[in-house]
Amino acid sequence: MSVTVIVSLKVADFNQWKATFDGHAPAREAAGINAAAHRNLDDEGNAVAIGTAPSKEAFIAFFAAPEMQQVQKDAGVLAPPEIKFLEQA
Repeated sequence: MSVTVIVSLKVADFNQWKATFDGHAPAREAAGINAAAHRNLDDEGNAVAIGTAPSKEAFIAFFAAPEMQQVQKDAGVLAPPEIKFLEQA
């Protein structure tokens, strides 16, 4: 059963982050993660990705990988993300 994941990120530039996010789609798909990018209309420095993952553990393994840490840095992520995992009740 998949989980819904909401990732909120503080970014230097939304468009830079979005370009990196879009370019990393094949890696997400290979990990079974389906996500869409959203811009916070009230905070231009806040990018939010909402999607699904096979499990909480699968998402954490993907997101915590060293190459993902570099991807986040290259995308202009300024602070550790806030991540919420949801399951349908």
